[in-house]
Amino acid sequence: MPSWNIHSAHVERLLAEEDPWRLGIDDDNCFQFGNYVPDVYVGYMVKPTTHLIDYKVTHVSSKAPIPIPRYNEFWERFVAHGGASDLTLGAFAHLVCDALYNQATRSYLAEHGLEPGPEARVGKQRDFALFGNTIPLSRHVEVTDALLEQCEEFPHYPVLEPDVREAVRVANGIVDANGARRDTLEPEYELLTEDFFLETFETVNERLLARLRAYGRRKRAGERP
Repeated sequence: MPSWNIHSAHVERLLAEEDPWRLGIDDDNCFQFGNYVPDVYVGYMVKPTTHLIDYKVTHVSSKAPIPIPRYNEFWERFVAHGGASDLTLGAFAHLVCDALYNQATRSYLAEHGLEPGPEARVGKQRDFALFGNTIPLSRHVEVTDALLEQCEEFPHYPVLEPDVREAVRVANGIVDANGARRDTLEPEYELLTEDFFLETFETVNERLLARLRAYGRRKRAGERP
C-alpha cells in the first residue's frame, strides 16, 4: 500500500487543483486526516494504539499478497446515501489510492513475469517509501474539535482520541521529514520505476478529481451522491 507521504501528496495535489467546496469538502483538515484513517488501526503506521482492527476490515479487502481495497463497496456503504463527513470522504480517497497503486503493481509484476509474493511485497513497499520521499509536502493536520467529532462518528468504526492524536503526530512528522531530506534523495528503485510512479500518480489524481467533483456537484444540487 502507498506510504503516508504518498497519501499526503495526493491530498495536496487535489486541494491545489480544485477548491475544496467543488469536491464536496467543507473541512479540508478532516478530509486530510481521513486519508490516513484506514491505516491507523492496522498496526504498522501508528504504534501504539488502543486496539487493532484487521486490514481486511479497515480496507474493505480480501486477503491477498497485494490486496485491492473495494472502494466502491465503501462508497455504497458510507457515502452514497448522503451526509458523508469530510473524514469519510478522505478514507474513501485512501482506499482509491491503495487500490489503484496496488492494481498497477500487480499489472507491472505480471508484465515482467514476477510473482506477487513476499519478496515482491518487500521491494514494493521499499520503492513506495522512496518515491514518497521525493515529493514536497507542507500540509499539517490539526487536532480540532471537528476532527475529534468526525473520528468518533466515523461510520465504519470509531477512531478514539488517543489514537487520533498519535496518528496526527506521526503524519505531521512524515511531512516534516520529507521536507528535510527531499532535495538530497536520489531514489534507486529495487522493483518498480520512476515512470511507474509518475504515471500511477496521475491516474490516481484523475480518478479522485473526477469522483469528488461529481460528488461535489450533486451535494451542491441537494442530490444523493
